[in-house]
Amino acid sequence: MNLPELGAFLRTRRDRIRPAEVGLPHGPRRRVPGLRREEVAQLAGLSADYYTELERGGAKSGVQPSAQTLAALARALRLDDDERDHLFHLAERPIPLSAHGPSAHVQPALLGLLDRLSATPARVITDLHETLVENELARTLLGPSPARRGPSASFVYRWFTDPGARAVYPPEDHPHHSRVFVADLRAASARRGRDAEVARMVAALRRRSEEFAMLWDTHDVAVRRKDRKRIVHPMLGVIELDCYNLLSEDGRQRLLWFTAPPGSPGAEQLELLAVIGTQELVDGEAAAREEPAAPGPEPSR
Repeated sequence: MNLPELGAFLRTRRDRIRPAEVGLPHGPRRRVPGLRREEVAQLAGLSADYYTELERGGAKSGVQPSAQTLAALARALRLDDDERDHLFHLAERPIPLSAHGPSAHVQPALLGLLDRLSATPARVITDLHETLVENELARTLLGPSPARRGPSASFVYRWFTDPGARAVYPPEDHPHHSRVFVADLRAASARRGRDAEVARMVAALRRRSEEFAMLWDTHDVAVRRKDRKRIVHPMLGVIELDCYNLLSEDGRQRLLWFTAPPGSPGAEQLELLAVIGTQELVDGEAAAREEPAAPGPEPSR
């Protein structure tokens, strides 16, 4: 692993990104035009100390970034495909061939649009409905996406195998969503051709869900581009929203966002949702500050 070269590459990528590009304030005390180390760490979900050691590239640091860590850094630093591959080469990690799972490389164009949708719930998902990245409002509206691997990373898979996954929609809307999910999955399956990942998922769903098997055998197909959704929120009740999808050029990823007509009940609930999300963040930070420190070791006698 070429740690010095890896650290230098990370520094240059960090220096070229302006805070506004990733939704961060510029601030009056900023000494560098690019991102600070702690900001990159925050965006990638890493500790500031770990990222600092990684960027310093010292041979004695012992850091061994995983594929998931490298993928998170590629997203945080808005690397294109060639830069992402270079990052994995420097770390001597195999380049993920799949567009799915925790190591998937989110397309920079979709990330850039996601950054500009701070006032509406939005997330980037795969064509198998695996959440790759989402904003705070999406987490407040839908709850945080579970960190899972394999088929259960897909919301479509959980929809037909985990009854708890359906609580996000009113029961009377479930048949509609089931039909739409299956038609969208069939479109993804055809687009990918002889894809083993999709084949395994379909086979597993046919075994585990009679509803899925029945719908799959209808051969209905339709790419999900927009929908009218009623979402059950624990504090705000049922929120009726328009859901839109913007597909990447290859169709394997899509930016999904929720909105409502101005003046509608849904628009008012979205405004309340932003307040709830901010309050939860403030409460969480306050609780962290007030939490008593863990007791240290007893003095030796």
